[in-house]
Amino acid sequence: MKGGKSKSDAKSGRLAVNKKSTAKAGKKAGKAAKDPNKPKRPASAFFVFMEEFREQYKKEHPKNKSVAAVGKAGGDKWKSLSDAEKAPYIAKAEKRKAEYEKNMKAYNKRQAEGPQEEEDAESEKSVSEVNDEEDEDDEEGSEEEEDDD
Repeated sequence: MKGGKSKSDAKSGRLAVNKKSTAKAGKKAGKAAKDPNKPKRPASAFFVFMEEFREQYKKEHPKNKSVAAVGKAGGDKWKSLSDAEKAPYIAKAEKRKAEYEKNMKAYNKRQAEGPQEEEDAESEKSVSEVNDEEDEDDEEGSEEEEDDD
């Protein structure tokens, strides 16, 4: 058998591949879950500008459904604005950032005091919310089945 692999070589090769894939899955499973109570980072001045720009753009171009076109037009407009025109957006962004920092201090203080208590309370809440959503899905599914008849 020149150049050929025996059956035992092929099996060991497959096992090696399987071991690698399980090792990667193990790394992902070890990653800590994100805390839903953690405050979200505030929007930058550009994104504050884009909130308003999207509304204006949709009014001016009602048939344009392309997200990329809105983003490109917003970026071009932002680049063309002077510092004086950008100032209100920068001020709003700084205000949001100050509020975020305040919320993060409170969040970090709660985490230092007793993260176990919050996690237990939230996990119970999450379970009830999940059960409520499943019940709603079941009800919707039964209505759809009745409509089909």
